[in-house]
Amino acid sequence: MTENPFAQFSLEKAIGLRWTLRDIQARRLKLSPVSDEDLRTLTDLGLVEAREEGLVLTPAGTAVVNGP
Repeated sequence: MTENPFAQFSLEKAIGLRWTLRDIQARRLKLSPVSDEDLRTLTDLGLVEAREEGLVLTPAGTAVVNGP
């Protein structure tokens, strides 16, 4: 079982971060831009990385989105 990377955050913040991961995965960033704070948090947690093609989920980020 994977540890919850959002355990340290409030429920509202954790839900927002999870939705941000889903928006990144689905490439909905023009409709739902990522805030600088959320991007920094997700990057620090190792869930997102910036590449030439834009923001992408790391394997850990994909596991969070596709997990239980």
